Amino acid sequence: MGLSILDFFVIALFFLLMIVIGLWSWVKNKNLEDYFVAGGKLPWWLSGISHHVSGYSGAVFVAYAGLAYTHGLSLYFWWAFTIGIAVVFSAKLFPVLWVRLRQRHSIQSPLEYLINRYNLTSQQIMAWSGVILKLFDVAAKWAAIAVLLNVFTGLSIIAGILIAGGVSLIYVTYGGLWAVILTDFAQFIVQLVAGIIMFVAVVIYLGGPGELFTFWELLPEEHSQPFSEPYTFWFALTFLFINFLSYNGGTWNLATRYISSTDEKQSSKAAYLSGTLYLIWPLILFVPMWAAPVLLPGLEDPTQSYGLLTLKLLPVGIIGLVLASLFANTMSMTSSDINTISAVITRDILPMLNPKLKKSTISLRIARTTTFSFTLGTIIIASQFQYFGGVLGLIVEWFGALVGPVAIPMLFGMLPLFARCGSAAAITSIVLGFITFIITRIFPIDILALSVALPVMVSTLTYVIMGLLNIKKPVPGRVQEMLDSIKFRS
Repeated sequence: MGLSILDFFVIALFFLLMIVIGLWSWVKNKNLEDYFVAGGKLPWWLSGISHHVSGYSGAVFVAYAGLAYTHGLSLYFWWAFTIGIAVVFSAKLFPVLWVRLRQRHSIQSPLEYLINRYNLTSQQIMAWSGVILKLFDVAAKWAAIAVLLNVFTGLSIIAGILIAGGVSLIYVTYGGLWAVILTDFAQFIVQLVAGIIMFVAVVIYLGGPGELFTFWELLPEEHSQPFSEPYTFWFALTFLFINFLSYNGGTWNLATRYISSTDEKQSSKAAYLSGTLYLIWPLILFVPMWAAPVLLPGLEDPTQSYGLLTLKLLPVGIIGLVLASLFANTMSMTSSDINTISAVITRDILPMLNPKLKKSTISLRIARTTTFSFTLGTIIIASQFQYFGGVLGLIVEWFGALVGPVAIPMLFGMLPLFARCGSAAAITSIVLGFITFIITRIFPIDILALSVALPVMVSTLTYVIMGLLNIKKPVPGRVQEMLDSIKFRS
């Protein structure tokens, strides 16, 4: 289907590099703090690059490539631009608070502080809800990379899921966060090189740099508009809020990047780096996707456009590099997700299920068993991805709609403004958000922005209103003490 022996050799070298880094990191992991938060020693540039590449996967080159093919420029404005803005403008807030929680409360999981902030029940609801949510989100990434494998090699979707998921299962189980971070950096370099090569190939094929501004004339007018149905301004505004929650720590693996930073200044610099990359890099990365309707007109399945474009434009060997970069994107995000979910299960859930497993007695063996089991679950769900609305359905509808109800009490709980939002507010906001999501699935709403926004809107309003109802009640002592320990002082 287009791959040569040289292409397979390039891919094999990429996987060999990942294995070498994983084995080195296995030796480096001496305890759970190393395994889950890299000992709190991440420099800002590694943390920032990891935060950036952990924020998207090979799904971008499948589901989002399909949207670029059918809707054009709007993809940048509702996805990459909103993430960049959300991360840059929050760089002095949540990244700093996450570091303070590690330094002053010794957390290794993003949910550990919630026992003191709310109570055990609230923490467990958030932990279980988030774990279930990530089962579907990571499953979408396996399905996406399997679609790409199908385009390049003709391998069946199920076989692709088993291969991609199986390789990562072995790698992430032993590597820990140091392996994730270092492979993120290596994967970013591979992605950068492959993306630039693909960009240059498309520019040459179009006829030169000047054609970057004229090929839009060959596309429908709405392709050059910042917003187009159903990805309207209101949809972008909804995703701005969802991305504000997600990329500031509502997506737990991204919180881990800040938690693991050396200090407050390093965590803020990491956020600035990641946000800036989101604002700039997609403008290069997306050009081949935007130009695909001109180069590959009339595709029945637009999600295959990036893979087909690679086969059409690139020479032997370079195709393997691009495919390695797509693997890199997926492995970066999934390994990052899995490592953090393992921390939550190991640090927050298992000790509650079995009191004998106190945090002080939990071993690396238990952590690795947890990692293996969770990864296996995502592979099983991925094999059934069509039942959940396909890859795009899992990413945009399921993840977009469900991340808010879990993230709101988690992030807002750090802020003194919401000190009177207690456990009842946290639990109720999560439950009503989930119920709203279920209702929108049973009774679909034609307006996509409203469909995605309703669960997070209901959760936010519930949390805020229940806090206002407690306005005359004193803040519990343990909550006030926790908030005082991390608050900004003049």
